[in-house]
Amino acid sequence: MSNRVEATVLLLFGDQAEVTTAERGHDDPERVPVDQLVRETGIARDQLPGTDLIAIVGDHGELERFERT
Repeated sequence: MSNRVEATVLLLFGDQAEVTTAERGHDDPERVPVDQLVRETGIARDQLPGTDLIAIVGDHGELERFERT
């Protein structure tokens, strides 16, 4: 069973985005491929930093998919 959580893209680091959630703060963000975020949300790469999203969390706690809020 998956959950939906609020997520924020902090910054881009090469081809990875640092994403925070209530479980993963700015001191331990999850890294997610930028291409995945662009493909799943339709948000341009240069618009991602600072963007609030909805993350779908998988059974093992990993961020699996992203949607616009």
